[in-house]
Amino acid sequence: VQLVESGGGLVQFGGSLRLSCAASGFTFSRYAMSWYRQAPGKERELVAYISSFGGSPNYGDFVKGRFTISRENVRNTVYLQMNSLKPEDTAVYYCHARGPLLVWGQGTQVTVSS
Repeated sequence: VQLVESGGGLVQFGGSLRLSCAASGFTFSRYAMSWYRQAPGKERELVAYISSFGGSPNYGDFVKGRFTISRENVRNTVYLQMNSLKPEDTAVYYCHARGPLLVWGQGTQVTVSS
């Protein structure tokens, strides 16, 4: 049972990144998926959520239309497209699966320079 994030890195203010999270070891299509983030000294917070069938996406208030969560059940992968990035988006981004099990990825660092 594993979630592996990728796509993080260093980007300038206003830039874009696309995070991916590849799932293995469980029936991905039965799980709702989320992205969380945690900045140094702050609590982990929800960034985006998508249901098991790909509907009902919702986002943290701070997203304000800049991010889009999507999933491909045939590829066992969930994505987070992040546009108009700001320095305050700097954090470790974690993938989370919720279903019969609760699974966390190891995280990927996103750093936005001003």
